[in-house]
Amino acid sequence: MKKSVFIARNQRYAQQVGALLADMEKISEETLNRKPANGGWSAIQTMHHLILTEELSLAYVKKKMSFNPEFEKTGPGALLRGFLLWAYLSTPFKFKAPKTVGDESLPASATLAETRRRWQDARDAWSVFLEQMPEATAGLAVYRHPRAGRLGWAQMLAFFETHLNRHEKQIRRAISTP
Repeated sequence: MKKSVFIARNQRYAQQVGALLADMEKISEETLNRKPANGGWSAIQTMHHLILTEELSLAYVKKKMSFNPEFEKTGPGALLRGFLLWAYLSTPFKFKAPKTVGDESLPASATLAETRRRWQDARDAWSVFLEQMPEATAGLAVYRHPRAGRLGWAQMLAFFETHLNRHEKQIRRAISTP
């Protein structure tokens, strides 16, 4: 697969993030930072969970690629793991987030402007990375998801989209419940 496909998919994901942030402009800071009565993360905390996921994913692939290890080619195993991850995230069941992107890593409160800036920085960093990524790595399973294992770039970007879709529902519930 050519890296241009990943760049286009990353741009599509960036548009989804932009649309969500634009929708959140209409919501008060108090509402965005309010935790749901039944527990869970506030809308802002959920957005920060998504940001952390992107930031830590990028740090991971940069580190892995920095010392030229041998990566397996993206094949049926990565496709299956990507599908299973999609199915896992598409269920209505709650799952405990890994510590690095969970409760202890999330701010108690934040402004939407801070959140937007941080998310845009993460999006920009991914765009630059994918533009500069060597074409030879396009067919390799470089990314490692904590639960699904090694994935190719397409499966990683699909994970970002599915993860956003799952948590966008959570964000909208958090802002709609008193």
